Amino acid sequence: MMHIKEDARLNPLNHSCAHLLAQAVKHLYPHAKFWVGPVIDSGFYYDIDLGDDVIKEEDLEKIEKEMKKIAKDGKKIIRKVLTREEALAMFQNDPYKIDLIQNMEADTEITCYSQGDFTDLCRGPHVESVKELKYFKLLKVSGAYFKGDSKNKMLQRVYGICFDREEDLKEYLNFLEEAKKRDHKKLGKELELFMLSEYGPGFPFFLPKGMILRNLLENFWYEEHTKEGYEFIKTPIMLSRELWEVSGHWENYRENMYTSEIDEKTFAIKPMNCPGGMLVYKNKLHSYKDLPIRCGELGQVHRHEASGALNGLFRVRTFTQDDAHIFMREDQVEEEVMHLIAFIDRIYKLFGLTYEIELSTRPEEKYIGTIASWNRSEQILQEACHKAGHDCKINPGDGAFYGPKLDFHIKDSLGRVWQCGTIQLDNNLPERFDLTYIDQNGEKQRPIMLHRVIFGSIERFIGILIEHFGGAFPVWLAPVQVVVVPVSSEHHLDYAKEVYEALKQAGIRVELDDRNEKLGYRLREAQTKKIPYTLILGNQEQEKQTVNIRRHGNEEKEEIALTQFIELVQEKVNTKTLEY
Repeated sequence: MMHIKEDARLNPLNHSCAHLLAQAVKHLYPHAKFWVGPVIDSGFYYDIDLGDDVIKEEDLEKIEKEMKKIAKDGKKIIRKVLTREEALAMFQNDPYKIDLIQNMEADTEITCYSQGDFTDLCRGPHVESVKELKYFKLLKVSGAYFKGDSKNKMLQRVYGICFDREEDLKEYLNFLEEAKKRDHKKLGKELELFMLSEYGPGFPFFLPKGMILRNLLENFWYEEHTKEGYEFIKTPIMLSRELWEVSGHWENYRENMYTSEIDEKTFAIKPMNCPGGMLVYKNKLHSYKDLPIRCGELGQVHRHEASGALNGLFRVRTFTQDDAHIFMREDQVEEEVMHLIAFIDRIYKLFGLTYEIELSTRPEEKYIGTIASWNRSEQILQEACHKAGHDCKINPGDGAFYGPKLDFHIKDSLGRVWQCGTIQLDNNLPERFDLTYIDQNGEKQRPIMLHRVIFGSIERFIGILIEHFGGAFPVWLAPVQVVVVPVSSEHHLDYAKEVYEALKQAGIRVELDDRNEKLGYRLREAQTKKIPYTLILGNQEQEKQTVNIRRHGNEEKEEIALTQFIELVQEKVNTKTLEY
């Protein structure tokens, strides 16, 4: 995963390359106007207004050629400080720059950067000369609304990346090629896991093989949480507006919620599971002896996402959170957080995922509760994290509106980082819902609550696993674990059916490929479908009652007894190993 934005050398290099892109576009499309061109973790982009012209993917090569020509010319990049009046005069014919200038704070220093015939309003920093911009690549073009508001004009956003070494650029482009092969939307279709439909943008359909994978993950989730002492609930998908007003969601999250009218009252489809969990807690009295109460729910939620942000299983409008709400006394919080970190660590290691932890603190504006309560909560999370043996990076202002959180950023097999798990400390919802327990003196006390997820969302986690494993799932997760391939249906089909039935009886997910196709074709297709084991059955195997195993991604074959192979698969499933 790139962190160009934070790199002292690559940040100005990419910032300068964004201007090089804009200059080249201006040469090729003289009427072009530019909004912003920031550095991002994976390079840079520029938002461009080209009127009726459209930049297509095939046009990027032409723009790159012009960028190289400008870079070769080697003009110096010159910084200049402007007064507000000078800036307004310089960009008087550019409505986008005028908007930027007019929205700046009065004491903001206004600067522009020039390179040859191109000048742009910018804070910098930049490199000294365009000659330093040698190893770059334009990656893609997409649409982006002006200021990110769908009510505004659609601009064209061109993405690119720049390095100071040719080998780094080549390595990154190779990484992108590998990532493209692992794209979960592509593999999801090829492996028949899920589908998307124009009749439900952001609402994925899970196909039979995808449901096997999903059910395996959910059953695993229930098993592991049962070991950890969790109880399970299911709360309604739609609840009245009054509940969301009590929880604070109506005030703080209304724009992301779907609503409906029932009996002349407003109801909202839940965007989060927690208010329902509050009502379950309030359903009966609790003693201090009952705490902590660990309450889990695989709860389906709906959130309105902009259509342009939707992306396969990664960004959807409905998903299932592997939620849990833990109610406890104040003296139990630190130990419970440490216990949770160890639990999350165990789950992620099973999938071969490493991670880093980030502490997200109080938002500057939309938050509920007192600053003192927030400060105390943030300190508890930080200390628990350290005592559990982990460092945590501070992410200021990114907490949920009701409390600070520890976010778990997992790293996949390509080194990409995904935010999945979270532990959120909440003193506020127990207050809003008047949650209580009876202490040892018979008096009412307010419990402290943790919200937490491990997968984050079942759908998104499946998308991550598809890309992490490249569709080649470990045996315990593979929708089809074994495919039986008779060399000849005429001579070996009866034995193939015996093997198929024996595997099925042993609880192994197996398919029989007895199509009238050449053996080589069927073997290649088994590899394409990324099935862990292919069993090739010919004369020798039939006579000796053995199977010839070919593991996915491996050309070598191994002949063993059928009973031995069944034991092998069952062991791989029971131990949940990543190896075939």
